Amino acid sequence: MGLPYPDLERPPLSAVALRLALLRPGGLYTAVDCRDTTGSTNADVAAAARSGAAEGLVVVADEQTSGRGRLDRAWSSPPRAGIAASVLLRPGEAVAARGWAPVPLSGYGHLPLLAGVALVAAVRRLARVDAVLKWPNDLLIGGRKCAGILAETVPGRDGGPPAVVVGTGLNVSLRETELPRPDATSLRLSGASCVDRDQLLSAYLGDLAGWYARWRDAGGDPVGSGLIEAYRFRCATIGARVQLSLPGGSQIVDDVTGVGDDGSLLLAGRVLTAGDVIHLREN
Repeated sequence: MGLPYPDLERPPLSAVALRLALLRPGGLYTAVDCRDTTGSTNADVAAAARSGAAEGLVVVADEQTSGRGRLDRAWSSPPRAGIAASVLLRPGEAVAARGWAPVPLSGYGHLPLLAGVALVAAVRRLARVDAVLKWPNDLLIGGRKCAGILAETVPGRDGGPPAVVVGTGLNVSLRETELPRPDATSLRLSGASCVDRDQLLSAYLGDLAGWYARWRDAGGDPVGSGLIEAYRFRCATIGARVQLSLPGGSQIVDDVTGVGDDGSLLLAGRVLTAGDVIHLREN
């Protein structure tokens, strides 16, 4: 009899365990779709959103063949070696049962930061590694990228406000020869005490739901919800000297003095709301 999967160190995700952990009455999550393989979990959730799916849909896959990060960079991982998960959020819609008013479009940019705060908290708590955030939404361990977050908007239902798909890719058990780029790492390579993907994903999504509720309770206010304070606490970009690639292709080198209340990056000479960051020296 053949093995159900070839690498016994990399079992598949358990749909039953994830649904038991996440699908709770009155909670954020409404459905958990676990797939053996897919092109992109973000694309799957975006398609479901366009078809009218409810907020709280989660799509996860043991293998993602066409995953993307920021700036359309490929995000790849061997089967069952990482976490590829996407969540459907509808922050622009009121939720009377929770007392949530619609969040204006100007607040949608907080969601990648929110997901980053949730992810770094879950990884530090379970894996017990010194994970930090690189602005705007990469997770680093020892200066190397271990996870990335990509948020995308999707047209709303019946002409309503846009939805948001928040996708997360986390390297869990990749070996050195499997890393997609020289500056990447995985939880296993970083000496993590937990590489159980079910536990890690449940913890992350639980923290994401908690932060989303706080943010919605505060009307999408990143300061009143405590989001910006939590983000600043774990952001290694603050105080670092960085090289930034700006929209349009130009590059600058500058010192980061902080993160604004709106999530923008504060530099010695300017304020940025978008750009690709390379740490030249951390604080």
